[in-house]
Amino acid sequence: SILTPLCHPSSFRTQVMQDQIIDWFLANKRDLPWRNTSPWGVVVSEFMLQQTPVNRVMPVWQRWMEKWPKPSLLAAETRAEVIRAWGNLGYPRRAIRLHETAKVIATEHSDSVPRDPSILCGLPGVGEYTAAAIVAFAFSERSLVLDTNIRRLFSRVVDGQQFPINHITQTERDSRASLIPERSSLWAAATMELGALICKSQNPLCDSCPVKKSCQWRKNGYPESSFQKKRQAWHGSDRQCRGRILKTLRENEFVKHSELKGIWEDKEQLNRSLKSLIDEKMIIESKQGFALRN
Repeated sequence: SILTPLCHPSSFRTQVMQDQIIDWFLANKRDLPWRNTSPWGVVVSEFMLQQTPVNRVMPVWQRWMEKWPKPSLLAAETRAEVIRAWGNLGYPRRAIRLHETAKVIATEHSDSVPRDPSILCGLPGVGEYTAAAIVAFAFSERSLVLDTNIRRLFSRVVDGQQFPINHITQTERDSRASLIPERSSLWAAATMELGALICKSQNPLCDSCPVKKSCQWRKNGYPESSFQKKRQAWHGSDRQCRGRILKTLRENEFVKHSELKGIWEDKEQLNRSLKSLIDEKMIIESKQGFALRN
């Protein structure tokens, strides 16, 4: 007899894997505050969690939500105060884009986060991944969420490779979309959590993995990938220099150029970083010195 899709062995194996991952998540998920918040709280968390670990984001997110629980409240704030409140999360452009997004939501969407992915992608700083994450986590709707942790998990479990290639392909999108179960509202969070806590980039905890028996990477003998993405050095980088400038300006109303020379040894790099921050409208230069831009 011809097997229906629901009875096909590969479909059955996929369903088993789905159930194992979701059941593991329900038993082991972290108590993260943005998992029980408003859609706006999810938006704030997604901006903050881009390239920044959970433990650094959590206290800043808590302060932001206490101070600006609605987009309109953040929209009414000055840019300088937003940068100060961002603190040491890094990549301060995210703070500016979140501020701009709050203005759009407040003025064009009646202070409510839109749930349409195409509208979300039109917001400042919101791309394909962030829009998909907001749809999944803020509205519990079916959405293809592919962050670093999820991509690494399925690269190993499904493809048998240690790491995914740097850029997402349509083939990868189609493959991962076919894995989304009926309990889709839990899937994105469950796979992300499993990738973050168990299927880690370095020293994965394979013995604790709920899908270790079906993992192709394990079956292949854990081969190493030749295309692991290299991390950019932080020490001595323009990012570190820019971060030091912003930290100094967060702590002082104005800082003279002569005073800034004392925070960074490479004067050419300092001037280049100052110029980039001015060009990005994060800081201003006046007769008094440099300051955060309002």
